[in-house]
Amino acid sequence: MATGGGHDLERAEGVLLSRVVGTTLVVTLNRPDVANALNDELMDALAALWRAVARAPGLRAVLLTGAGRAFCAGADASMLSAPRTEVGDTAAEELDFVPGPHLSIPVIVAVNGVCAGGGLHFVADADICIASSAARFLDPHVSVGQVSALEPLHLLLRMRPDILRRMVLLGRHESLSAEHAERVGLVSEVVDPAALLDRGLALAETIAKNSPEAVRLSRRVLRTFEERLIATDLDLGWELIQRHRHHPDATEGPRAFLDKRAPVWRTS
Repeated sequence: MATGGGHDLERAEGVLLSRVVGTTLVVTLNRPDVANALNDELMDALAALWRAVARAPGLRAVLLTGAGRAFCAGADASMLSAPRTEVGDTAAEELDFVPGPHLSIPVIVAVNGVCAGGGLHFVADADICIASSAARFLDPHVSVGQVSALEPLHLLLRMRPDILRRMVLLGRHESLSAEHAERVGLVSEVVDPAALLDRGLALAETIAKNSPEAVRLSRRVLRTFEERLIATDLDLGWELIQRHRHHPDATEGPRAFLDKRAPVWRTS
């Protein structure tokens, strides 16, 4: 176990599971019945966990994955179909649930299954992202009447722009296999499903062999550069997302998804 309160970070039940393995915190999104979709409870739990991790000595990396057959299906449609009461004033506040900005240690994301919509935030935020051969990636925002404005900006720094544009504009009709995602730079490695967590832990253990301070500062340089590149555009994207929530399509899309019917879009 990690020294200095590692046990305090462990959760054995609820929407978020966590355990300390050596110097690595393994975190599991745990809403498998809804493909680990994000709702306010899960996002709040994530944000609280990252704040606790930032204060915990002894950890050298975080490994994030999903429970069951999916990694993360994005925002829960039931949350999108009604007005949200908790939203961030800025893009950074809205994305409080991703670990990278909170932490000074590397984040490894292990995508075990489908990764859609808001689940792509974790991929874009990762310092290292690996995937199971069973994983697939898609951005269904426009197919459920939502604006895709935050994930693409981060992903532009990770993958081929032409493939990203196809994902954004074709919505749920464009899905990348794990092998395709590796070819276009979305993930750095594809492994057998049974070996995914072991490979993630091995990467974390390799990181732990290096100078902690050198790793921290090297990571800081890379992340600060990326954050400065897109900070203004992220806030513009968040403004457009909030503005679009007053459009009928923004609620029609999620309701149609929940009703298992074709959406009726406003054409003017």
